[in-house]
Amino acid sequence: MPSLIDLRRRVRAVKNTQQITKAMKMVAASKLRRAQERVVNARPYARGMARVLASVVTRVDSRIHPLLTTPEPRPDAKTLVIVVTGDKGLCGSFNTNVIKGAGAFILDNERASVLGLVGRKGRDFFARRGFPVLFEFTNIFQRLRYDDAQAIARRAIEAFIGGEVNRVMLVYNEFRSVISQRVVVDQLLPIPREDVEAAAPLTPTPDEGYEPVEHLYAPSPQVIFNQLLPRFVEVQVYRALLESNAAFFAAQMTAMDTATKNSAEMIASLTLYMNKVRQAAITREIIEVVSGAEAL
Repeated sequence: MPSLIDLRRRVRAVKNTQQITKAMKMVAASKLRRAQERVVNARPYARGMARVLASVVTRVDSRIHPLLTTPEPRPDAKTLVIVVTGDKGLCGSFNTNVIKGAGAFILDNERASVLGLVGRKGRDFFARRGFPVLFEFTNIFQRLRYDDAQAIARRAIEAFIGGEVNRVMLVYNEFRSVISQRVVVDQLLPIPREDVEAAAPLTPTPDEGYEPVEHLYAPSPQVIFNQLLPRFVEVQVYRALLESNAAFFAAQMTAMDTATKNSAEMIASLTLYMNKVRQAAITREIIEVVSGAEAL
């Protein structure tokens, strides 16, 4: 049976931990509010980019640009899997779910895979297990900028156009709500034709009461694609980073809230047990005093 001093030390240690988890919950909630605003603001822009791209793609041959063209299948074809995890832990199953999703895709994929790792947790996991890594980015979520997405997209585009890989996949946590995140595995390159053409048209349809209008594009489609498609890839990567960042803070806030509640229950349990031990010690001392008095 532990002594009263040991129990008091344990209660004091749990209270200190509870203060830390409560502070981390408040910090995560504050950062989540800003991250959620950035996600909400970025989603319409990403959808608008898809609509513009759909309007252009439906009027030209997709073979006009390599980012729209699916390469010929080769025996040595590889897939680049960009895995977006967090730089820190204490966020429940956030990092574990992304790593499991990426691992399941790699095992199910018939092609050999190389990895692009974003986040320290994913880097540490896959690097220790000997997976081939094409590039890695860490500590970008402290001050997430559009330049970070540009750098990641540039490396992916160079690997795809240079023939190092035949496909680029993006694995990340999508922010749905404070208590809900979903692991998403999306094809980044080549840009999926069905997704682009399924985007809402820019021009009104006859059902909306307007006649469709044919647009004229200047300069040439090639020049437009050279500017539009890399920007489209950058926007998709940036949106994935924002989604993952918001999902991380939501998962951390939930985890810290659960830890705070569990610590309160542990403090109550330890306090009750400590009172029982103290009462038992008092009873034993009384019995010893009474027994000594009777012996005299």
